[in-house]
Parts: sequence; structure tokens; C-alpha cells
Amino acid sequence: MLFKMPARWKKWLAALLLAVAVTGFLYVVPRPLFRTTCSTIIESRDGRLLGARIAPDGQWRFPEPDSIPRKFEQCLLTFEDRHFYRHPGVNPVSLLRAAVQNIKAGRIVSGGSTLTMQVARLARQGKPRNLSSKLVEMVWALNLELRFPKREILKKYVANAPFGGNVVGLEAASWRYYGQPPHLLSWAESATLAVLPNAPSLIFPGKNDSLLLLKRNRLLDKLLRRQLIDSLTWSLSQQEPLPRHFFQLPSDSYHLVERAAAESPGERVKTTVDVVLQERVAALVNRHARQLQANRIFNACALVADLRSGDVLAYAGNVTDFSDDAHGYHVDIIRSPRSSGSILKPFLFAAMTDKGMLAPNQLLADIPTRFGGFTPVNFNRSYDGAVPAAEALARSLNVPAVKMLQQFGVEPFYHFLRKTGMTTLTQPAGHYGLSLILGGAEVTLWDLAGMYASMGRMVRRYGEEDGFYATQPFQPLNWKAGRAPQPETEAAQPKLRAASIFLTLKALLEVHRPEEEAGWESFAGARHIAWKTGTSFGFRDGWAVGVTRDAVVAVWTGNADGEGRPGLTGTATAAPLMFEIFGLLPVSDWFAAPVDELTPVAFCRQSGFLPSPYCTDTDTLLVAAGTNPGQCPFHQLIHLDRQGRLRVADGCYPVGEMVHRSWFVLPPAMEYYYRQRHPEYLPLPPVKPGCTETTGMMELIYPREMNRLFIPRQLDGAPGEALFELAHRSPNATVYWYLDQEFLGKTSVFHHFSLRPDPGWHLLTLVDQDGNQLQKRFLVADKEADN
Repeated sequence: MLFKMPARWKKWLAALLLAVAVTGFLYVVPRPLFRTTCSTIIESRDGRLLGARIAPDGQWRFPEPDSIPRKFEQCLLTFEDRHFYRHPGVNPVSLLRAAVQNIKAGRIVSGGSTLTMQVARLARQGKPRNLSSKLVEMVWALNLELRFPKREILKKYVANAPFGGNVVGLEAASWRYYGQPPHLLSWAESATLAVLPNAPSLIFPGKNDSLLLLKRNRLLDKLLRRQLIDSLTWSLSQQEPLPRHFFQLPSDSYHLVERAAAESPGERVKTTVDVVLQERVAALVNRHARQLQANRIFNACALVADLRSGDVLAYAGNVTDFSDDAHGYHVDIIRSPRSSGSILKPFLFAAMTDKGMLAPNQLLADIPTRFGGFTPVNFNRSYDGAVPAAEALARSLNVPAVKMLQQFGVEPFYHFLRKTGMTTLTQPAGHYGLSLILGGAEVTLWDLAGMYASMGRMVRRYGEEDGFYATQPFQPLNWKAGRAPQPETEAAQPKLRAASIFLTLKALLEVHRPEEEAGWESFAGARHIAWKTGTSFGFRDGWAVGVTRDAVVAVWTGNADGEGRPGLTGTATAAPLMFEIFGLLPVSDWFAAPVDELTPVAFCRQSGFLPSPYCTDTDTLLVAAGTNPGQCPFHQLIHLDRQGRLRVADGCYPVGEMVHRSWFVLPPAMEYYYRQRHPEYLPLPPVKPGCTETTGMMELIYPREMNRLFIPRQLDGAPGEALFELAHRSPNATVYWYLDQEFLGKTSVFHHFSLRPDPGWHLLTLVDQDGNQLQKRFLVADKEADN
């Protein structure tokens, strides 16, 4: 006996089957509809194409567009499916008409497919074109019509239709065949592209052109009959030629496209780049690199960013002349770590100023100095003896910078650089040591531009937003548009005060450059640009970074493979390009002084320190609040005879007849070099015969640190020599040299002596004609490793 189902169960079963059928129908089409990969596209801030990379499957297939140009839409619907907006995905009339045509012809001459059905066919990726496939496409088409609005279906067709060869989608076809975006296509160009997907393997520009021309003109005739174009437009469109070759896509942003392809593959990325500025900067980089090729310097890159927002306006990662790629032109130098040279010195200056450890006019020692096993030298191999801190920064003097870092501390500066945005410090601070300030670490141009921009932004915001400091003031640059602004909170304590940054930028703006940078004024012109250059050891990297109130421009020059070249310096090779780029930008005002953080302080005019009791000549300067470099160590009270010509002491001259004067006295080694550049410097008067000298008369210039010396042997194996150099206050002094109590000889005027001591401890004794004496004990190591 068969089971008899109750009536209500039948209703529930029918409902269940209906639900299953509906669900199956709705989900018979896969999600997402297209699983093909797309090309990576980058656009400028105003939506113009900057470049693209072909999809992984070798097709030029742009991501789905936001809109469809009106001309192309009219052409496409007229040619393929003029009832598109009225049918539900399947057009029975079209199918019946196609069937009749095929029967009469005895072969398939028309498919009767709607655009929605063609979308289904494209999504099914190459299934055979037969009756069963047609039925599946009809089911899919009905499904798509329920899931998507008509405009979305049309966009999917426009993005995935084949246009011949490896060109897929309207946007790719427009750029490859006409070298322009789709919305700029003419009626003839739009009609040409509209007929291509109908038989893309049979006709496309360069193949069966006569048939393509015939189909295009027939479509233009239909447009005229339906009054979509007028007779003049029809006539002119008929005369337009077909495209004759493929166009290359824009390449001025090659390296930024590569970056986008790595970070956002297959996406349409809208950038912050100004397309006009990008083209001009890329052209300048190419031209500048060609000029440098005479010295076998082949690579250059440049970055321009808006200071206020941190948005990148131009990104030229390297030369874009790829006719010869033997020089690494495909390498994006902007993101490549390179030796920093002197380009980090402003950050040390700002950090020390912020801590109150440094005043702008404070004299720093600039003499040959050895720091353990590290012996820095100035770029021009000369020394000033003593130089104001701001001038030392602007002239990029190495010895004062190392002394500053020694005073500030390597570890604190290391952490400060990391906070400012330097991401390439991958080793502990001790790994870099004091060389950190002279190129011992690597930095990228990307990080560097962001660090300088952040400092400038802090000064600008302080003036514009009533002393505002953000909790995170140091931010990397941004090259992607549409970034949502991050909520900012005000910091209770600034990481770096605006006054410190302002004084740093002022030093880079106003102080003249050294002799080897002669002609720099012609670069800068009348613009207010705070700029710094850097050159790495071995002349491998030339840096130049400039900051104005509105923009930051960062430039690098060199060779991608690291080869050094004579004359490859920041000033000679990078600065000219930097100033050319600034010439493309509007002239900027200078930063407003953060007056609330600046305070007038009286400093010793000659030394730049706070006045001591013996320094009476002062100069009032605006400095960061809390600046306290200490009292002037160079002024002292000296006692002269009644004529004021000879120095005396209370044991050799009546106190009542003495003349007491304040005198600016540098240590002998500093004085030795300082007098050569400052003829106005007054050395101490000579000592009256019979009186005892109380001020140091002699100081060793080299070697400065004598605890351990290593003297290498000569090429023939003979013992080597060490050159000793002495500074004496008196230009006419005679100095007698003794080594281990053995007389070696005497020197006058120039006190240089070559010694050849054996390994072990030694005592060097120096005595002048007045009996002043200097002794130094030192160890000569017999192995270099012991040094």
C-alpha cells in the first residue's frame, strides 16, 4: 500500500522545491562573475592615465571602469543591442530573427544574443558556441538581470569584451589603438571600437582593414539614420582613417607603476601625482642624467611632495630611457637604500638645539681629530680651527658634526632618527657608531623626503594652527589618493619644537656654502629654499633636499651598481637638478617664525657661548627657549705690563703696574687653523722675559689620540714612519724634539717630525726656546688589530 502524502505536506514540499529552484537559479552564475586577472593601472590626481602593467595572463585588460563614454555607448547599442534597456536579458524577437537568418543562409550568420548574453558568454571563458551553450547563456543572462542594474551589466561587457590581439576591454583598446582615454574618442573612433568585439579574431586594426572600414561606416550610417549624429559629423567621420599601429602607454611614471604593481596588483590606483609636473620632472631627470653620462654617472631620481599634506606630486624613480638598460634604469632608486653621506646632519642640529645643547653661533672645534679608530676629515681636507655651529651645518663640515654626535650620543640620535621616519636602521646603534652622521647608515630617498617634509610641516602648522603639535608629527609621504584623514590628537609634549626646526632651516637658508660649492647662489636665485646636500664615501651617492613652506624636493644622483665617480657630489650633480625642479613650482613664502618659542639671549659675540665674566662684547640672538651651551670657555683675563705689550705675572712684575685685559684665546691646535682664516684674530702677547707662562703654548695636532698607534711597514718590508705635527702659539718658536729622552732634532715655523719608534711604550717630549714643555706617552702596537 502506497503512502498517501497529506495535502499540507504537498504544499510544504512544493514550496521547498520552489525555493531550491529559485536559489539554484540565483546562484547558478558564479560569484564573482569574472575571475580573470587585470592590468595594474595608475592614474593621476585628476584621473589621467600615468601608466599600466599587462595582466599576468599576457592580456591588456583594465579594471572595470566607473562610467562608459556616451559616444561609445550609443555606437555599441546601435550595433549590438539597441533594445538593451528594454529586454529582461533575452530578446525573443532577436533570437527568432537570427534563427530565420541562419536557416535561410544554411549556416550561422547571426547569434541573436543580447549584450547580457554576451556578458554570460565572456564569463564562461571560451565554452563552445552551440545550441546548448546558447541555452546556458540565456539562463545566465536572466540571472544577471536580476542581480545587476543594466549599467553594471554594460560596464562588465565594456571591461571584458575582446578587441583583437591581446587587447581586452574598451579602455585598453582606446589607449592601445588611439593613445588616449575613451572619453576623448571621436564618433569614428568609437564606431571602430564598437564593431571589433563582434569578430575580434578576424578583424582588428592591421588585419582585414577593408572589412573593418566597411563595418565601421555601416555603423556610422545607422547612427545618421537614427539621428544620433548629424550629416556633417557623419561626413567627417567617414573620412577618418583607421589606426595603423599600437600606441605605447605613458611611461613617465614607470617606477611608480612598478611600485603599484607590487603593492596593489591588478587594481586601478588613483595617485596624488600631478600629471603635468610628473612629465616635466621625468624629462628633467632624463636630461640631467644624459649630461652626467660624460662622467659615467648614469642614474638619477627625484621626488616632489606637497609639504602641508605630504602628498607626492612627482615620482621619478630613475631614468626612463630604456633603449639601453645596462645601467639599471629599471631600478626604483627612490626606494633603494643608499649611503646617507651628510644628508642627516640637519636632524642632529635640530635635536641638539631642541635639547638646549647648541646655540647657532656657538664655536665648534674643527681640527684633525681621532675618535678611537675613527678619523673623520672635512670634504675639502682643510680645517677652520673653530667655526659657528650654523655655518658648520650649512658648509657640511664633518669634524664638527662628529664632535656634536659624540656630545649628543649615538644611541639617542639613533632612536631620534627612527622616530623621524628612517626605516633603514636595521642594526643596533653600536653597529654604526659615530659614522652614523657621515654616511655610516643607509637611507632611502622616500624616507628622507618624508623626514624633511615632516620637519617643515611642524613649523608651518605651528604658525597656522596656534601652536598645534600632533602626537605623531613624523609621517611618511603618501602617493595614493583618497586616503582618509587620520584623526589627530594634540601632543602634550612636542617631539621636536618648531623653534628648533626653524633655526635649523634658517641655517640652511642663509649661510653661504664653502669654496667647493662656489656658484650655489646661481642655483637658488631669489627663492627661499632651505637646502642640504650630501656625498657618500667614495663619491658613490650625491644627495640634495630642499624645503620651502609649500614643497619638498629630494634628488639623488649616482650609479645603481654603486660605482663611485670623481666629482660625484651632492652639490655638483644633485643640487642643479633640485633647483631646476623648484623652478617648475610656484614661489613660496618663508616660514613664519615661532615667536612664542623663541627668546632673546645675550651671547658672547666671538664665541657664541653664554657670556663669562671676561666676555664683555655680547650680541643678543633669538634662540629656542632653554638654550644653554654653557659659559664662554675662550675668554680669559690676562695681565700685561704698563705698556700693554708683554704678559706678566705677580711673581715677576709689580701688581700695581699691571694692565688687566680680557682676551679671546683659542687652544693652540684650534688657534693654529683659525688664524689662517681669520687675520683679525689677535694671538696672546709674548711673555716678558723672566716671567712664567701659565697658558698652554703647544698642542699636538696629529695624532690627537696617542694611546695606541699602529705604524704599517713599507712595501719593501722596512719599518714605517709616523708623522707628528705640533701647533705652537708663537709663529717664531723653535721646538726641540725628544723621544725617550733622546734628542731627535728641532723645528721652526712648521713643526712636523717623522718618527720611527719600535713597538712598545714611548715618551715624546717637546720643549720650546722659552722652556715650555709638552709630554705625551704612547704605545706603538705591533699588529693592526691591536690598534
